[in-house]
This record gives sequence, C-alpha cells and structure tokens, in this order.
Amino acid sequence: MLLGAASLFSACSPNAPQFTAIDITGADYAKGFSLTDHNGQVRTLQDFQGKIVMMFFGYTQCPDVCPTSMLEMARIKQLLGKDGERVQGLFVSVDPERDKPDMLKEYMAAFDPTFLALVPTPEQLTLLAKDYKVYYKKVDGPTPTSYTMDHTAGSYVYDTRGKLRLFTRYGTKPELTAADIRQLLVSAP
Repeated sequence: MLLGAASLFSACSPNAPQFTAIDITGADYAKGFSLTDHNGQVRTLQDFQGKIVMMFFGYTQCPDVCPTSMLEMARIKQLLGKDGERVQGLFVSVDPERDKPDMLKEYMAAFDPTFLALVPTPEQLTLLAKDYKVYYKKVDGPTPTSYTMDHTAGSYVYDTRGKLRLFTRYGTKPELTAADIRQLLVSAP
C-alpha cells in the first residue's frame, strides 16, 4: 500500500515524464515473448535490448486499422531521425492461419524493411493474448477464407531495457508518439 502511494506521488512530481500515450510503467503483464519471425528465427524481447520496441497485434488481410497502424509506426521512426534506428517495429499476427512467413515478409517491407512480423502458433496466440490483455476474434465472412479478425488496436512500447512503458491508442498522431519515444530515449542508459 505504501509503495503504491509513493509511486502515485512520484508520478505527480515535476520531473516525471508526461506522456501522450497511456503510461503503464510497472505493469505486471506483457513481460516478454518467444515467437518465430517471418524469417524463421525465434525472437525474444531480449533480442532488442538497446532499442525501443513498438509491438502491434494485427493481420495482413486487415482493410484499415493494421496498415494504418504500421504506416504510423514507420512515420514515427522517420520523425525520430537518426534516433529512429533505435526503434524496432514488431507486428504480431492474430491470424496465423492465413499469415504465412513470405506474405508477412512482403507486408513488413511495404512499411519498413527493419520491421519484423512474429507468427505465433494458435496455441501461442491464445497464451500471448491473455498475457498481453489483447482481444482477437475470428468473424466469419461469406466464404471460409474471407473472414475478418476483430482485434485490439494499439501498440505496446518497451524502453531500451525491455521494460513495458506505454500503450499507444489507435489513431494517435505519430508526432505525439514520437515525442513520447524521445522521452524514453533521453532517459535510456
């Protein structure tokens, strides 16, 4: 209880960062993953030490939210200039049935060639969604392969030490998220 009160007061201190995104520093979830990327390499959060990690859950057949989010992520990296090299974009598929590695590689290249797509198995996705508090649900279409996926729209942001720090809402202006990331980079070791 005392620790909670201390953190509440420290958040009000003039030296505490003020973020546009939702500050989830200290959250007890979304602490990591071990997933295969679109190149067939197993990746963990530790692979990206020293970088800000932006992690988005989506699928390649998404008509609007996913491509818009990935374009915004690429724009954020661009807005950061040289510091953009310290940002790793990750796209986690919520549609492993259709999102195959070759398709994901091409999809990532359309936004930024350094971005990686992570492809969980259906079993991994169930556990990952629970751990990350991410919603996803298959919505049947007119044919068996024309379904859509409802899913959480937002990105998790980890600092350079791999600590979960922010959740950015879908539609946040890239300039605002870039400013949040600059604050995280300034405080990076």
